[in-house]
Amino acid sequence: MSDTARTWHFNRRPDGDIASDTLALRAAPLPTPGEGQCVVRTIYLSLDATNRVWLSDWDIYMDPIRLGDPMRGFLLGEVTASRHPAYEPGQLVCCLGPWSDRFVIDGEALQPFPDASGLPLADAFAILMIAGPTAYVGMFDIGRIEAGDTVVVTAAAGAVGSLAGQIAKLKGCRVIGVAGSDEKCRWLTDDFGFDAAINYRTEDLVPALREKAPDGIDVHFENVGGEVLDAGLTCMNDYGRVVICGLISTYNSRDPVPGPYMFRNVIMRRLTIRGFVILDYADRYPEFHAALLEWMRAGSLRYRLDMVEGLEAAADALRLLYTGGNRGKLMVRIGAEPAQ
Repeated sequence: MSDTARTWHFNRRPDGDIASDTLALRAAPLPTPGEGQCVVRTIYLSLDATNRVWLSDWDIYMDPIRLGDPMRGFLLGEVTASRHPAYEPGQLVCCLGPWSDRFVIDGEALQPFPDASGLPLADAFAILMIAGPTAYVGMFDIGRIEAGDTVVVTAAAGAVGSLAGQIAKLKGCRVIGVAGSDEKCRWLTDDFGFDAAINYRTEDLVPALREKAPDGIDVHFENVGGEVLDAGLTCMNDYGRVVICGLISTYNSRDPVPGPYMFRNVIMRRLTIRGFVILDYADRYPEFHAALLEWMRAGSLRYRLDMVEGLEAAADALRLLYTGGNRGKLMVRIGAEPAQ
């Protein structure tokens, strides 16, 4: 195997949308692993909306990526060499690491990938790494869903939204999804089992929410922000819970984004609004994985994968997340799966 690794680097800060020169693919010699380090061959890369936040100069929940540094993302890979006692060659691991086909990393930054026997490896990674745990925490810990609740999920056809809605259904909630096309709305009701769906591009959201949720909204799971969040706040019930998982409509904005115009309902409806970041719950991943694997093996969770082939396609693929162009959980296949 070549001792050269190819890696995407943060090349130029975007002014709004991610541009063709925001990231640059470069080749460099693979470093020799030191004590406590591993060499990892990347198999799959997860593309997530928060990737755009990491390229900003905002004050965020972790250090942004600096110009010139490798782009980072959530990865599944195979250890090919190890100087760490917990890992051995051939072991599957996941981590927050560089967009690279091969890399050297401290073993403490790795997590063993759970036993997902009986499931396709790509499916297991897509659900278990970020999307599934995020949906689980958002619904149970932040939204505190209860049977009989009316739940609204925005960007509901996306990786997190589709799982969040299905988890709420498993708990006995009525679930309404908001998506950006008639096709995606059909996915929500026909494939994912949502009770109703609204196309925010063609329907007036507040009247549509009042029609689909005539008794009001108990839990609003927000992934979009802006006017979509405002509509949800308008229709909340007293003591409702608003889960802020993402604000993807604002990530490429060049100008300051105004706050919700219906913020007064935080008082009028005595709402609880809370944002969260799944990285804060890393110590509970075994709990999340156990529940998600049980649901996956039972066929209780359905999902769509949108797989892009090759490391060189990663930067262009990332832009799909901010235009609604992806058709499911967006991932890049960088290397072959290990032989069984």
